[in-house]
Amino acid sequence: MPAARESLLDAAYTALGRRPWSAVRMVDVAAAAGVSRQTLYNEFGSKEGLARALVRREADGYLAGVERALAAHTDPRDRLTATAEWMASAARDNALVRAMLTGCWSERLPTPTLSAVPSSSAVPAQRRADGPLPSPRDFVQIVRDRAVTVLTGPAAATADTAELVRSCELAVRVALSCVAAPPGEGSVAELVRSALVRQRVDRL
Repeated sequence: MPAARESLLDAAYTALGRRPWSAVRMVDVAAAAGVSRQTLYNEFGSKEGLARALVRREADGYLAGVERALAAHTDPRDRLTATAEWMASAARDNALVRAMLTGCWSERLPTPTLSAVPSSSAVPAQRRADGPLPSPRDFVQIVRDRAVTVLTGPAAATADTAELVRSCELAVRVALSCVAAPPGEGSVAELVRSALVRQRVDRL
């Protein structure tokens, strides 16, 4: 991602932490990023375009964290537990991630439509941001499928794979319940491990 675009997104994210999105001004975002307002409009097209790009970046960052969590361990249950813990911590620390995972967008946040919008942008990253944005259901499927891909080997049996899909989705949904109603310290891992105790994920 070009440095100017990344700096503008950083500035927009910082501004959003200080005031409602409705009060964030494009001129202030440009000034904070050290670029002209015209550069901002060239990059994003409009404030709506900036909002979509910001949401897309935070979604990508969240999914990159899922990948890191899945790669951090070798034991399947540890991988799913780490993923669930990342999901909960990312949502706790990032209001945009929490809104994307739950579908609950507060009045402080931008509320871009999840469907694609017409795009005439010459910037590839903006054309992608103008495309469909993930819904909560999409995130469940994406994280589940990525977990399945990481945990299945080339010799996995069909029955084992079906069971693993159920186990991965269970772990994701338990994590999402912790996003909606945060448990006590360290309880995310305990809840996920309890949910998986009778699953076959440890046999793969």
